[in-house]
Amino acid sequence: MHEKISLKEKIGYGLGDAASSMFWKIFSMYLLFFYTDVFGLAPAVVGTMFLITRIWDSCFDPIVGILADRTRSKWGKFRPYLLWVAIPFAIIGVLTFYTPDFDEKGRIIYAYVTYSLMMMIYSLINVPYASLLGVMSSDRKERNTLSSYRMVFAFGGSLLALWLIEPLVNYFGGNLNSKTGWLATIAVFGLITTIFFWACFLFTKERIKPIGDEQNNLKEDLKDLWKNKPWWILLGAGIGALVFNSIRDGAAVYYFKYYVSSNVNFGFSLFGTDFHMTPTSIYLVLGQAANIIGVIIATPIANRIGKKKTFFGAMALAAVLSLIFYLFGKEDVFLIMSFQVLISICAGCVFPLIWSMYADSADYSEWKQGRRATGLVFSASSMSQKFGWTIGGAGAGWLLAYFGFQANVEQTAFTQNGIQLMLSILPAIAAVISVLFILFYPLSEEKLQLIEQDLNSKRDQNN
Repeated sequence: MHEKISLKEKIGYGLGDAASSMFWKIFSMYLLFFYTDVFGLAPAVVGTMFLITRIWDSCFDPIVGILADRTRSKWGKFRPYLLWVAIPFAIIGVLTFYTPDFDEKGRIIYAYVTYSLMMMIYSLINVPYASLLGVMSSDRKERNTLSSYRMVFAFGGSLLALWLIEPLVNYFGGNLNSKTGWLATIAVFGLITTIFFWACFLFTKERIKPIGDEQNNLKEDLKDLWKNKPWWILLGAGIGALVFNSIRDGAAVYYFKYYVSSNVNFGFSLFGTDFHMTPTSIYLVLGQAANIIGVIIATPIANRIGKKKTFFGAMALAAVLSLIFYLFGKEDVFLIMSFQVLISICAGCVFPLIWSMYADSADYSEWKQGRRATGLVFSASSMSQKFGWTIGGAGAGWLLAYFGFQANVEQTAFTQNGIQLMLSILPAIAAVISVLFILFYPLSEEKLQLIEQDLNSKRDQNN
């Protein structure tokens, strides 16, 4: 419990989210585009599918958390899922980006089935992975560090995915509308994610044991969660932050293809092969690199002024910068890229904080109720993230339909303005909602220190 976390274990823990984030970021940035421009579905159909499948997936997260809390193995509660689910995660990911030779109705059914399975498999591996943070250490600063490692590797995995996705699709298929190119590219990423998940399993260790009798009464677990005020506030703040990101992510590819319309490409070589990066790829890669900067600076800032103030400041600044972003014309490429960096630094600050704060809310529940249900707390937290992603992802599809978007044709001025709004004012509104929630977060650094000392004392007595 008081053991110092080694660098090897921190890196191992980070690799788990590098794997998850590769697929998460590909889904966030490219899946809507894939379904409309490659798979051939209408944006409103995709938006509705995102809503239905993600609501079910969000409700599935607590089921996984309850299952993980009751898992008994020689490897612990949460680590075994990294071993068991890594290969299904890769296989279903590839199937999601396969385009069968069906009619429109058949393709819609196929998309619903494969995407639903992908989201369930994602939950089966990601909820236990997230819960692992709550049992690796009881030290608040150690958790901040672990959470920062997690986010650095998460954004590093996203950066790798966004750096390679378009070059690989073009390499395997010739252009971004290639069905074969997408299938082969996702297969490559599936292999990488499997290796990363298994490394996370091998390098990490579960240490924290509950202070109470671990009979895991589900009714009592749910009652404890219902009474957990800090968790409810984080739920609202997290949903706002995820809507902020998912609307911006979902619209980015469309913004460059149909609004900026720059045909400039930048080349690079990898293993003797020439690849080319479009302005879209550069924009997305800059965002991920800036996210990493935000993650790196989040921990020292939070350790100095507290997690709540850091979260508040980052999201408030992101809202202001997003409002300014609306003023840029299609020729203002330098300003577009610059503000993408600034906004992404702010967004990067938030996510290591919120997962560390969820671990704090699990401690608060144990301190207040005398019982611990780490898997349920983190699964419910993951559920909130999925709800935010659901609202943002479904909203992106519906907004495109509302603004009159038609795939692979020149867009009207009204549609282009709508895409602008999806990169600026609409995300800013979500950021403001997140800020309003975090204002009421009650766990100060002094309170957390008291909780940590009290719990550690009780655990030492039990040991």
